Amino acid sequence: MDFMEALTNGGVVTLIGMGTVFAVLAVLWGILELMQRIFVKAEKAPKKAEAKKPETVPAAVEALTTDDEELIAVLTAAVAASLNTSTYNLQIKSYRQVGAKAPAWNRVSRRENLQY
Repeated sequence: MDFMEALTNGGVVTLIGMGTVFAVLAVLWGILELMQRIFVKAEKAPKKAEAKKPETVPAAVEALTTDDEELIAVLTAAVAASLNTSTYNLQIKSYRQVGAKAPAWNRVSRRENLQY
């Protein structure tokens, strides 16, 4: 077997292998699309006549205070500032204290993000 014949055989094997992988991926994609159409209910588009509902943003806080109304006002302002939107578009329904059980990498990242 000379060099050109070996190179040609290697190229054929490579193309057959890549073609097989591509064909199997295409079949899997088709199966997933079929399963999505069968099992996932289609979401109905919202009617244009409906008023736009304000976004609900769950918020986590580091420390709780006794004055919940003031805390909610501060949370709403902070979330609105981070989302570049008005406080009229937001409604905070609940908040919770972030516990100290978070992993160390999470606490360090949180501290770094809060410092300017």
